[in-house]
Amino acid sequence: MALANQPSGFVDGVATRVRAVHNVQVSELRVEPRERPVALVTGVGRQQGIGFAVAERLAKDGFDIATSYWAPYDTRVFPHTEGDASTELEKRLNQIGARLLSVESDLAKPEVVSPLFDTIEENLGTISILVMCHCESVDSGILDTTVESFDRHFAVNTRATWLLIREFGRRYKSEFGRGRILAFTSDHTVGNVPYGASKGALDRITVAAAQEFASIGVTANVINPGPTDTGWMTSQLKSQVETETPLGRIGSPTDAANLVSFLCSDEGGWVNGQLINSNGGWHAG
Repeated sequence: MALANQPSGFVDGVATRVRAVHNVQVSELRVEPRERPVALVTGVGRQQGIGFAVAERLAKDGFDIATSYWAPYDTRVFPHTEGDASTELEKRLNQIGARLLSVESDLAKPEVVSPLFDTIEENLGTISILVMCHCESVDSGILDTTVESFDRHFAVNTRATWLLIREFGRRYKSEFGRGRILAFTSDHTVGNVPYGASKGALDRITVAAAQEFASIGVTANVINPGPTDTGWMTSQLKSQVETETPLGRIGSPTDAANLVSFLCSDEGGWVNGQLINSNGGWHAG
């Protein structure tokens, strides 16, 4: 599936627009075999997001990077979002010496998952790390959540997570003990019911993989980063979170990326089947 030579558009919900460092055509990436393992990071549509920080950190750790994103979500939730994340990430990975493949995919559609993995394998190699930062997040409570919104939250946050984990497990071929699955969750539910409920289901699916994928040497963990400044907080909320956090500050995407880096390292291989609260001790008052 050499998508680089096709016009920008969508085929079965998967974008035909693909990026690689050094402006190399995707088909040319197969010329020189590389020793760097491959990490897939989903939800890398904004420079301020956790996914962007994770992708950059894993590249510094020695991985080639594949990313997925869905621009309509980013522009809907963050209408004043900054620039093109893929272009900026490409520049940074170019300096590191890592390859980048960015594919725009609507993860609300179950049929996009297998082609996404096909594209990555054909152009970068087999995925050994899966970090899921994608989400659907629209504030609404029990009374004002629509059925359409509820279903979309579960399609993106829950079903897509299951399908990505399932595809990863089916295709995993890397060294025993080196596979990693990480998913980002949230414990926010009040006034955010479909988001919190669908993230809760994501937790259970991911933790199940820690047991079900033990035979292939893959660990699976969930990270709850707490309130993280990715551009969605008001000034009032920032002040409130700072007051409620023992360390006196708000979490940053870099904090999340640091934990991902550890869990994906050899030293982090003993951590498995856990839901890790990495939030500076934050507790709402």
